[in-house]
Order: sequence, then C-alpha cells, then structure tokens
Amino acid sequence: MSSTSQFSASRLMQDPGTPDTAFAETTTTGDRSIGEIIRDANNLSPEQIEQILAYQRENGVRFGEAAVALGLVNSDEVLWALAQQFHYPYSQSKAAYHQELVVVTQPFSEKAETIRAIRSHLIMKVYSGDGPRPAIAVISPNSGDGKSYFAANLAAAFSQLTGRTLLIDADMRNPRQHEIFGISDRSGGLSAVLSGRVASKVIHSVNGLPNLYVIPAGARPPNPLELLERTALGLMLKEFKTKFDRIIIDTPSATQGTDGAVVSAQAGAAVVVARQDKTSIPSIQQLVRTVSLGPAKLVGSVLNEF
Repeated sequence: MSSTSQFSASRLMQDPGTPDTAFAETTTTGDRSIGEIIRDANNLSPEQIEQILAYQRENGVRFGEAAVALGLVNSDEVLWALAQQFHYPYSQSKAAYHQELVVVTQPFSEKAETIRAIRSHLIMKVYSGDGPRPAIAVISPNSGDGKSYFAANLAAAFSQLTGRTLLIDADMRNPRQHEIFGISDRSGGLSAVLSGRVASKVIHSVNGLPNLYVIPAGARPPNPLELLERTALGLMLKEFKTKFDRIIIDTPSATQGTDGAVVSAQAGAAVVVARQDKTSIPSIQQLVRTVSLGPAKLVGSVLNEF
C-alpha cells in the first residue's frame, strides 16, 4: 500500500478548533496604535483617555505605562495590546493552557525568549537550505530531563511563525503531550496508526495556536519499540514532510529503550536535551553514539535548567 493511501494527512486531521478572542483579533488590528487597542479592549471612556494622556505628558511615560499607573488597566492587558499591534500570538486566557507551555503563558519571559533563540538556531541550521527538510526528534538520556517540556514549547514557538507545525508524541511509554495541550488521546493516536487499527482524525488542532497540530501517543502498547521499527513510521513521516513545514517528535528517554534513536533515524535530525546538575556526561555520550549509528544528523544540544 502506498504511503498516500495509508497515511493521508487530511483523513488523520480533525476539524480545526475555534481560536480564542485574543488570537482571533491579531489579524484585525491593522496599524492601530497601542492607545487605540487598549481603549477599545477595555472600554475606556473619553475622560479616562484624557487622564492617561495627562499622566503621560506629565511623567514622560508611554501610554500603556500611564494606564497601568492610574489603575485603569493591568500589565497583562498592556502586553496583550502590544502583541496585537505586532501581530504576535498572545492570549490573556492563560488558564486554558498548561503551565509548562511557557511560550504561551509567559511569552515575554526569559524562558520563552530562550526557546525562541533555539528556534532561530534551528531555522538557520536545519530549515535554511533548499533541500528536503527533516523532522526533528527530541531525545534525552534520562526521564525528567525536560524533553517533553522542550518539545512542546519548541513546537509552539515554531507555530507562531508562518507555515504549519506538527508535534508527534512518539513517547508511547510515558506520553505527556496530550496533557500539556489538553487534547484527548482516547479516539486514537500514534500507537493506533502504527498498529494499523485507525487512520483517521488523530491529528488535533490546538485552540489559540492555529498553525500547530498534535498527534498524541494514544494507548500505551506492550511493544512500542517494535511499532516504531515498522516501515509505517517512515511512510507516515514521508507524507507529513510534504504537508507540514516543521515536524517535532517527542521520544522516550534512552533509559527506557532505543526508541529515541529509532525515531531519530526516521526523522533525519535530532536534538539532545540534558538537565543541569542531573544528566551525566557518560549518559549523553552513550546516547550520541547510539544515534550516530543511524543516518540522523545531531543538530544541537540543550541544557535544561528547569
């Protein structure tokens, strides 16, 4: 059976969710000023606007700072308005997102900025050429290194650019992406697709991140490594590489088996995640040696502090 007939991206995809109001407005703000955006979003009266402008003139501060100082808006509302002006995805309804998804819940924090810096490095190293684009497997030596945290945030950061990003949870031993993104894996997932039990509606869109799609791991199979070693994974990735601009794959830690190395070989590229003061140098070296046995290119390493 051809890869197209077996793994059709359109058949695997669910209907996109409706983005929340904050994100939906990013395409309608045009070239409005911060003051106009803050005024309209908070229903400020002409008298309140005059108060803000007077405070702004007297103290030499920006409109948003003046509005916060007067207690008419809060700092989150100003950040949201700034994001709207520059068409940057930012939602005030952070409760809808898992706390680990820092590029959404804390988009202007040092953690989020670090993720975006890594994104830039990967764009230059992996996605800047004209050749075929590999998927990127995120691997780590040990459980608790922060691999799933990094994979989720990297995928979310990529989705804030143009193009479509797919996050695949290939950790069928201890899956977490369905929890981080609040999606159900009961209707099927990667394990079901690879075992041939289901091939429809396993790609989930993410509310508020319209360019991001997630395939959860699905039910935990008794033979995850054997499933990953089947030709089905390679066929699936081959088609997805024509449908998505970036593909990020979460994998189990090396202490749980060679799943990460197997996925890396199919993906074409890998990033190693280690945890500061936790991960040992020998365990990293062993993982790198294992991945090097296959065709995957090791495109970077990340030292996680959190």
